Amino acid sequence: MKKPSSPVQPNTWNFLRDPMITPTGFREYDARWKYPEEINLPGMTALGLGLGTQMHRRGIPPVIAVANDYRDYSLAIKQALILGLMQAGIQVKDIGPAVSPMAYFAQFHLDVPAVAMVTASHNPNGWTGVKMGFERPLTHGPDEMSELRDIVLNGEGEARAGGSYEFVDGVKEAYLDDLVGDFKMTRKLKVVCATGNGTASAFAPELFERIGVEVVPSHNRLDYTFPHYNPNPEAMEMLHDMSASVKASGADMALGFDGDGDRCGVVDDEGEEIFADKVGVIMARDLSKIYPNATFVADVKSTGLFASDPELIKNGVTADYWKTGHSHMKRRVKEIGALAGFEKSGHYFLAEPIGRGYDCGMRVAVEICKLMDRNPEMSMSDLRKALPKTWSTPTMSPYCADTEKYTVLDRLVEKLVAKHAAKETIAGRAIKEVVTVNGARVILDNGSWGLVRASSNTPNLVVVCESSESEEEMRAIFADIDAVVRSEPLVGDYDQTI
Repeated sequence: MKKPSSPVQPNTWNFLRDPMITPTGFREYDARWKYPEEINLPGMTALGLGLGTQMHRRGIPPVIAVANDYRDYSLAIKQALILGLMQAGIQVKDIGPAVSPMAYFAQFHLDVPAVAMVTASHNPNGWTGVKMGFERPLTHGPDEMSELRDIVLNGEGEARAGGSYEFVDGVKEAYLDDLVGDFKMTRKLKVVCATGNGTASAFAPELFERIGVEVVPSHNRLDYTFPHYNPNPEAMEMLHDMSASVKASGADMALGFDGDGDRCGVVDDEGEEIFADKVGVIMARDLSKIYPNATFVADVKSTGLFASDPELIKNGVTADYWKTGHSHMKRRVKEIGALAGFEKSGHYFLAEPIGRGYDCGMRVAVEICKLMDRNPEMSMSDLRKALPKTWSTPTMSPYCADTEKYTVLDRLVEKLVAKHAAKETIAGRAIKEVVTVNGARVILDNGSWGLVRASSNTPNLVVVCESSESEEEMRAIFADIDAVVRSEPLVGDYDQTI
């Protein structure tokens, strides 16, 4: 295999012939590039050859399920990837366009060991990437990604005989059947189904109708130009649109999905956006009644309520705070036998007997509808108001280049740990501890906290703050954390702020 070159140079003779790959596209738990500025089609073929070589090296049977999201360039990217996989002697089972969890489902449904999903996830158009995994329901983590990166960038991909291609029809129908099961709503439920014209548009409206939910459509026509907004239920733009739809239609709630359908966002009947970690606490309260003494994993960006909520404590819940990132969370849920994992970004990991352990926005939507069915006398806003009150920021992402963000973060963690050691305060409160499992989560003496970490997917840092006291304290925590962040000149502007 020819060693890929970097940088990528579009509109050159070699661009149409030789693999070109920007190394920073190999991230902690998947691969993402701007296309074609950071990877070309021969580069994607080199990735496929490298992934197939990695399968052989690890003794994985040479069969893989492959799919793509609904973007105008994703099919070309997938075909280039498939070409490399076949060169590596891999039998490819192409399930066509899909949401990411349908690709994960295909591993079980077709009984194949590996998966490669071509998707830019919730990134805007212009991005592409691959989510991949060998050990269902897990996807590649940092070890697998660094091994794959070395194979690809060092030109170690090995061509072998035995590669083949088969298009497998019917997986979408089997996936929807699996989601629905024998469940049917017994209460009336009217739901705004928000898909932002992304891939979930081909799944969510039909899924809701099949379980007996009245659907209020919101941008459910497939359109890969994303004419209204980029489908990302963590972005305030989409959440505000969902809120307006609820108020206009009198719906019981809105459920929104990102570009590849593995995340779910919730807006209640009063038009209040409920961040996914709070939805996780609502779900954990409900599930811990059915499964007492359960363990739930929450990512470090999530609310402190998983550990402090009196209802969860009463039901014997064990809370485990872990690294942000779908691969980290999936692996942790499996390793410690948790019932579910919840991530503030809207990834939920529902393990047996609820789900299969992978993140699936459609599965979450069904389980939220089941939760509402089990609580017929309550609205979603009732369930929200029943939680202890906290004040949280959205996820805020100041720019920091991929090549700089981890060293910048190391310095920020050092500064925050030093604040604790020097008995300095944040928002006028003593720092109880600084958790450094993933960036720095600065926990104050009243349970309020502020977090700074590096984004695994984009050239950004991530800042989140929560107060158990007041909005004023939440803003004060952010101001003090931001002052530390601003001490680093390589950090740029925020994508959104409070």
